Amino acid sequence: GRDQILVASTDGVGTKLMVAALAGRHDTVGQDIVNHCVNDILVQGARPLFFMDYIGTSKVDRRVMAALVKGICRACRQNACALLGGETAEMPRVYPPGEYDLVGTIVGVVPRKAVITGETIRPGDVILGLPSTGLHTNGYSLARRILFEQAGLGMNDPLPGTGQRVGEALLAVHRSYLKPILALQRKVRIRGLAHITGGGFPDNVPRVLPAGVSAVFDRSAWRVPPLFAFLQKAGRVDREEMYRVFNMGIGMVIIVRAADADRAMALLADCRARPVRIGRIEKGSVPVRLEQ
Repeated sequence: GRDQILVASTDGVGTKLMVAALAGRHDTVGQDIVNHCVNDILVQGARPLFFMDYIGTSKVDRRVMAALVKGICRACRQNACALLGGETAEMPRVYPPGEYDLVGTIVGVVPRKAVITGETIRPGDVILGLPSTGLHTNGYSLARRILFEQAGLGMNDPLPGTGQRVGEALLAVHRSYLKPILALQRKVRIRGLAHITGGGFPDNVPRVLPAGVSAVFDRSAWRVPPLFAFLQKAGRVDREEMYRVFNMGIGMVIIVRAADADRAMALLADCRARPVRIGRIEKGSVPVRLEQ
């Protein structure tokens, strides 16, 4: 329609696929790719219309393929998104035996008047955060090195402080924020959204900020999940680097007017999204500041 805008995105699961191979479980990464792509277009206010996948491998393993498609279908249903098709490619000299790549493309739609651009963000606005389920789909190269090489853990070993086994924690499904964000959008004007993926807070939040403002995050406002605390300690990773590589427990950042903050918190809580007030917008030349 004339008053509708299409929004599209393409992304991959990355080295989380290597964890799936170690665990012999492939349905969760199928869900990951859909949910990740849904969140990527959601930051502009778009709801998904359809999804398409690419699976490249040295030789198709029917068991792995069935699990991948099962996960993709499950996530598409949960996000009210059509699985339109895709491409499966066998390329023995391109992909090592037993390995595969998984990439997704999503197309969504948003009314022109409802597009979220960030251009109306102003000093005094409030920053809310929605919790992640874990690493989501980024930081796995570093996480694998710390857990498997430096800490000497295996997939079935308990992960200290988490109450989970290593494989269970690493394969936690990337959360979709579609339902709570759309519910919020119907009642409150959202000024900006940022999906916290590769690059963490410093790289993802500035994409939605206008010139002349800083997003100031209070790190004491939320409890960093034990998984990240273990990775930082076991890997001797600098604190600032942790916030650049990982989501640190916050998967989606929401910016609203201060007058709308309490209502937004209540609406998100009603959706069981577990919102946290994590920062504010100030005048400044540095796009992101992490305090405490």
